[in-house]
Amino acid sequence: MYNRIILAGNLTRDVEIRYTPSGTAIGKVGIATNRKFKASNGEQKEEVMFIDLTLFGRTAEIANQYLRKGSKVLVEGRLVLEQWTAQDGTKRSKHSVTVEHLQMLGSREESGGGQQSGGYDAPAQPASASAPQQPAQPSVPEIDIDEDEIPF
Repeated sequence: MYNRIILAGNLTRDVEIRYTPSGTAIGKVGIATNRKFKASNGEQKEEVMFIDLTLFGRTAEIANQYLRKGSKVLVEGRLVLEQWTAQDGTKRSKHSVTVEHLQMLGSREESGGGQQSGGYDAPAQPASASAPQQPAQPSVPEIDIDEDEIPF
């Protein structure tokens, strides 16, 4: 079986990052993609899709540091079904994409600084990542990287 998703679009919000007790970063963000097409009556239409993304490890940390709402990205990953029980006891589920490769698109000027074209491959998803998320740790470490050290 094959489960591969490739999406290009703009981030709908800033990356929300949390850390597992073992120190693995988990980032949550959304992406908006659009498709323009001509309807049967000849009218030009546009369809917009909003998809949730989950990033792990160094990919999540880099995205948190360099990407903001509106940033253009290309992501590659796999479709997953998240399931949970809401506070009222009802069972909930949604599809999202677990990102395995992230490529920043656009220029530094478009993003407000700090990013340029390039990509980053995510390490394999940890086995504990499917467990319920823990509350965010009070102190999130700041990633201190000189722009000359960034591989993209």
